[in-house]
Amino acid sequence: MTDMEIAFSPCPNDTFIFHALTHGLIDTRGYRFHPFLADVETLNRAACKGRYPVTKLSFAALLQLEERYFPLDSGSALGFGCGPLVVAKHGDIDFNTARIAVPGMLTTACLLFRLWQPAVSPANLIETPFETILPGVASGRFDAGLIIHEGRFVVDRYDCRTLIDLGIWWETTTSCPIPLGCIAMRRDMEAHHNTIEALISGSIGYAKAHPQESRPYIRAHAQEMEDEIIDRHIGLYVNAFSMSLGETGRKAIAVLREKWLAIPNGSA
Repeated sequence: MTDMEIAFSPCPNDTFIFHALTHGLIDTRGYRFHPFLADVETLNRAACKGRYPVTKLSFAALLQLEERYFPLDSGSALGFGCGPLVVAKHGDIDFNTARIAVPGMLTTACLLFRLWQPAVSPANLIETPFETILPGVASGRFDAGLIIHEGRFVVDRYDCRTLIDLGIWWETTTSCPIPLGCIAMRRDMEAHHNTIEALISGSIGYAKAHPQESRPYIRAHAQEMEDEIIDRHIGLYVNAFSMSLGETGRKAIAVLREKWLAIPNGSA
């Protein structure tokens, strides 16, 4: 038996994907997985130290860690119509002076915001746990916020308006799907990558064939508990690109890399 630590987020798409793998519902081919769940920015920061051999990463973080990690072909959150939203209470925001809550400086959402508003100083971006951004904007603590995950489905509950859908902006600008997050493997574990890719694909296949089996596990970790929100989240973020990046997915990652490298001090 080979023990393997695997880190992923508590968001419904990840718990849906990994439920079968981590609960012995598929043949794990001699692997015993030890899951660690944390928000994606916590995992991004842990990856900077090489903490987990297999981990969820924002694609933006991966670009800075490619000497240490590479993306697996399965398990990614990548697609159309699934980008982060910039929200505010009012529409007249001066981003050069605004206090803007972001879910982490290493998130793809933050990179997209920087690409959209390149003149905004990083000092204006305030790292905030993603689940507290909407309440923070609604209360006036922040002038604007960058919304990811389930937040896109509940913006109206906080009397906030969407200033821009950065996914639509990205798709219009690049004609590519938006690469949000991946499952990455540390390069010293590369001998395992074909098997782990196949196991993740198998876990997704099991989850799709038995969608209700994972629901208690998903609900135990989700920020938004309503079945409708969970279903919409999974439906949006678990798609064909989750099974395999394919040529289109790999092209989207390459485009993101090119745009990141073009940012002044982009790799800082």
